[in-house]
Amino acid sequence: MRRPRHLSPDDKAVWDHVRSQVKPLHPVKKPAPEPKPAPAAKKMAPRPPVAAFKVGTKADITRPNDILPPLRDRLRSAPVTMDAKNFLRMKAGKLKPEGRIDLHGMYQDEAYPELIAFILNAQAAGKRLVLVITGKGRLDDGWGPEGRGVLRRYVPQWLQLQPLAPAVLEVRPAHLKHGGDGAYYVYLRRRK
Repeated sequence: MRRPRHLSPDDKAVWDHVRSQVKPLHPVKKPAPEPKPAPAAKKMAPRPPVAAFKVGTKADITRPNDILPPLRDRLRSAPVTMDAKNFLRMKAGKLKPEGRIDLHGMYQDEAYPELIAFILNAQAAGKRLVLVITGKGRLDDGWGPEGRGVLRRYVPQWLQLQPLAPAVLEVRPAHLKHGGDGAYYVYLRRRK
């Protein structure tokens, strides 16, 4: 949406003079009915004005942006939904995963059904903590704001969707000895 332009008094006088001399190509037959006023919308806080820019100056990047924080930061700051004692042990790498799946080198369409089968089978077997290895991704993979690892980004999202969401209690990045940012701990709910 464009911001309204404000004309100086001289420009406004010139514009009014030009406008008074113009004749419409097609005369208006009858005025259109007045539109009903829209319901009052929530007012957004005004954005700070953009500073003047000159060629050769650096851009001000201190303004907050609208991009989400990196996935690992969002996972680490998510509220804990499991037992606090086990969570601290898991986070420190002291809980040993009862199962693991390595999705390294798989494409999304191969990895997703493998992940579904693995998680549901692990829950059916009564396992609580499993390790999902995604890898960190290639360095030259320029996808998304984080830049690397398609599976690393999608696995946490897949775990929040059906049919896996009812089985998963907690998803966190793995401890360094279990793969660090290239793997996830998935803590499963008990089978009902």
